[in-house]
Amino acid sequence: MDNGFVLEVTNQAVKVTLMLAAPMLLGALFVGIAVSLFQAVTQINEQTLSFIPKILVIVIAMVLLSPWMMETITSFTHDLYVNIPRMVMNR
Repeated sequence: MDNGFVLEVTNQAVKVTLMLAAPMLLGALFVGIAVSLFQAVTQINEQTLSFIPKILVIVIAMVLLSPWMMETITSFTHDLYVNIPRMVMNR
């Protein structure tokens, strides 16, 4: 197993992780900014106000994107299993 192959697998793992996490993180980011702007405009200083909308956006994103997320992680896992002989042979 050469260093290039290990770096390639690690790079793919990081890309898949970022692809799977990005929709939820970006949704929470935009909702958090919107709630912060709302709080600044209305001068409502409730600390817990931002948690419920963020949680709802994350849950909705997970429900809507779960087929794509499952396909992505399944494809990555399948590729890892297919490459096991390549990992063993290149020791």
